[in-house]
Amino acid sequence: MKILILHGWGGSDYPHWQAHLAMEAAKRYGTVSFPLIQHPHFPSLGRWRREVLGHLTDFRPDTVVCHSLANTLWLHLAAGELEPVKRLYMVAPPSLNTVIEGLDDFYPTPLPEHLYAQETHLIVSDNDPHITLPEATELAKHFDAPLTILEDAGHINTASGYGKWEWIENKILGDKRHV
Repeated sequence: MKILILHGWGGSDYPHWQAHLAMEAAKRYGTVSFPLIQHPHFPSLGRWRREVLGHLTDFRPDTVVCHSLANTLWLHLAAGELEPVKRLYMVAPPSLNTVIEGLDDFYPTPLPEHLYAQETHLIVSDNDPHITLPEATELAKHFDAPLTILEDAGHINTASGYGKWEWIENKILGDKRHV
């Protein structure tokens, strides 16, 4: 398994669940790439697009795990053409019409026909300040993807208590007993 983990605005360094996922994948002898996309606190759609396309071409992952703004980036990438991946995990995607100063070139976000993934999994919280449940439900329906709704998980990040997150590790990496 080759996993590419893409962080959102500001990065996902330790103790964020994505950092734990990267460590756990390495401990289980998985191949993982968890790049710091340049200027995570001052993202640029053009720069992020070029950088992630480079990682996709060079690393050739079979699984991509996006958090927050990385989901928005993936939607922009999927509006073009991509090499398909086996699995795409979209965790805490923001609304397609988010308005945040400094992120103007990411929004509004296109809604592509395909995500270039054989399987897509959407994971959201019922109280995420960046997307409503009806929006998340529509997104899942549009892509015919299963939707997992977490209770009181905020933006599913360190601030909402998501450091080590065994559920996502087991979902992506499989049960530890089978490694």
